Amino acid sequence: MQLAHLFILLVLNSLTVFVLLILLVRTLYSLGSNTTTIESWEIERHETLVRRARHFGGYLEGPGGTSVRIRKQEFPYDIGIWANIKAGMGDSGNVISWFWPLARTPDRTTGLQYEVNDFEEPDVSWPPPDPDRIPIRSGRYRPNEIPIGSGSFGRDEIEAFKRRKAEDLKRPRFNSGIQRRKRFHNRFGKDLNDVDPFHQIERAGDDDHDDGEEAWKNADGERLRDFGVDEDIEFYDEEDIPLGILLRQRAQRHH
Repeated sequence: MQLAHLFILLVLNSLTVFVLLILLVRTLYSLGSNTTTIESWEIERHETLVRRARHFGGYLEGPGGTSVRIRKQEFPYDIGIWANIKAGMGDSGNVISWFWPLARTPDRTTGLQYEVNDFEEPDVSWPPPDPDRIPIRSGRYRPNEIPIGSGSFGRDEIEAFKRRKAEDLKRPRFNSGIQRRKRFHNRFGKDLNDVDPFHQIERAGDDDHDDGEEAWKNADGERLRDFGVDEDIEFYDEEDIPLGILLRQRAQRHH
């Protein structure tokens, strides 16, 4: 009986240590690269947009036919492994103080300004522009609008594109001042997926097409909702929603 208990404890302890080891490795990686989980998703999302834009000549279409320039940007807060670790440990290079429970708390100003690597110009912001994070206002669609890059398509393809776009923008959400866009490969059809094999990752999310691009999944099949993040707030800025609609939405959440 004691051997059985010992075996059970050995298995449970081994699993616990293994999971904690994975968590430790992940934490050390995030500390060394100075990226949070959300920031790593932003980097992966940006790489996806860059691949898409490369196919369309460096531009992607935003809501209402807005042409958005997409270029490769470097993550600005990766300033070197040791500097990253220091920044994550309160801007202190004293290794002993990291493990000393009575060490002085870092000054509050350390969380207001962050050193950057200067790979990009000072006026370049992070995260980079994302056409699918631009809210779509009701009634802003113009049916005679020509899609971006239409000069490289035939007339039939342009008309088919405009029909798909019109259907996209006519799908309102209940009590929502913003309409969500369909997932990228649903909007542009199968042709783009045949050209870019990286979109095989996104096909697994077809069941979530009603969630729009905020339902985007990373390479591991995870999405923000799996981590308890409100995807509507993360992808659609509440500052762009009319105050009356925003108050109704918040009232419904509390009921």
